[in-house]
Amino acid sequence: MKYSRPARMRHVRKVRESNRRAEPSLPGDVQRLAEYLKSLFGASTDVVVRTYVAPNAERPVAATFHVDGMVDADLLARCVTGPLALAVQAYSGTDCGEPFVMPASAIPSPDVRRMSDMDEAAGMAVRGHTIVICEGDSAVLICNTAAVIGRAIVEPTTESTVRGSKEGFVENLRTNTALMRRSISDPRLRVEEMSIGRTAHTKVAVIYVDGIANPTVLTEVRERLAMIDVDALHESGHLEELIEDAPYSIFPTMMRTERPDRAAGALLEGRVMLIVDGTPFVLIVPVTFTMFLTTSEDYFERFPLGTVARLLRIAAFALAMLLPALYVAVTTFHQETLPTPLMLSIAAQREGIPFPAVFEALIMELTFEVVREAGIRLPRLVGPAVSIVGVLVLGDAAIRSGLVSPIMVIIVAGTGVASFATPSFSMAIGARLLRFVFLFLAAILGLYGIAIGVFALLAHLTAMESFGVPFMEPLAPVVPSDLKDSVVRAPWWAIRRRPESIRPIASRRAKGEERR
Repeated sequence: MKYSRPARMRHVRKVRESNRRAEPSLPGDVQRLAEYLKSLFGASTDVVVRTYVAPNAERPVAATFHVDGMVDADLLARCVTGPLALAVQAYSGTDCGEPFVMPASAIPSPDVRRMSDMDEAAGMAVRGHTIVICEGDSAVLICNTAAVIGRAIVEPTTESTVRGSKEGFVENLRTNTALMRRSISDPRLRVEEMSIGRTAHTKVAVIYVDGIANPTVLTEVRERLAMIDVDALHESGHLEELIEDAPYSIFPTMMRTERPDRAAGALLEGRVMLIVDGTPFVLIVPVTFTMFLTTSEDYFERFPLGTVARLLRIAAFALAMLLPALYVAVTTFHQETLPTPLMLSIAAQREGIPFPAVFEALIMELTFEVVREAGIRLPRLVGPAVSIVGVLVLGDAAIRSGLVSPIMVIIVAGTGVASFATPSFSMAIGARLLRFVFLFLAAILGLYGIAIGVFALLAHLTAMESFGVPFMEPLAPVVPSDLKDSVVRAPWWAIRRRPESIRPIASRRAKGEERR
């Protein structure tokens, strides 16, 4: 049956009212309350209801309700069903003149709360809590017996370092918040949790350091999260796309990381972290462009080594976008810019090649991207081997068949290696896409086309913001104090202030605080 919008709203209200009328009131019949909770889950076979009958009264005086597989069986027996059975047995030894009540203090669970809304209590059961119903209680008891489902803490797979912590975030939200508590042992560390999603009710935690984080940024984060209206959040990338500043840009305005030490360093700078339950990738806001070209290891090695490594990554990022375009522009329009011997060598290699330089580059770049994507999707044991063999065989076969020149294989290989040097995978993807844009600009206008593309790219980056912070700070606009930790990495004793670009409350670093 189809309804118009007003009629549909009236129908929804009637259904909700009927559901509320169908919900048993508390205190009431224990058996009826347990059956009502079970009816909310339909014919689900993983729902477990256990009643406790008082022999003297010959009626159920208490019941427990939980979802099998979501609870810790040992914790359930020790903290809920065991004490409840003893309490019912003691109650059976009396005259049973008063209704049975199980006080919350008698349940040795670390987290016990009272709740009157049965629908909300059912939602807690889905998260691993156990519901205790007593005939004489005006509310049910919600006991936290959730099992820890997930993998152990291991080294991050996407942000490996030679020196530094080997711990990485996991899929369990509470484990991740505990890792942050251990990294920042300060009571000012705040953890705010909320549920997002009409159906899945995914937990999202907002973490910041009170007294350091900018209240304006916090307010903006809370408002954007409150505006989300979806069925579920399956990964932090889903959340990122819903609240980011520049949804049509190929560059990210939120940083994701698997490393607790990097997240702790960002919090101590005054940034805000978002954790989505079910994913090991946390989000950090606000961010700037230079953050995507830094690694945790920059701060663990001595500052000269960290500076050199950072400069190499910046150069590799530029080469990953511009190297094929520069080759096409020079060989097509600006041959005079190359030394004569080198130009003659390139011309000799390209003799007999049936395609222009731009098509030659396009074929090799697309082939390289396909092989790289195939290597990622293949099983881990065979993926790297297939990628290496595929590149070698295809490259050698392309040269022998006269489809591409040897210098083009060198250019594409160098571009691919340079793209791997970018620490952030999302930023590296942007460079890979822009590579084709610059390639077409070079084929049309030569070096002038590349210059136009570079200026357009810089204008786009300068206009972007991340939660109110200019994306290119401290380079544009220039913030002199923040230049110590942008393109270069100054020694620790010279970095005395937090980044002014994010406007933290306490701009000066407190004694004993560490930056990672």
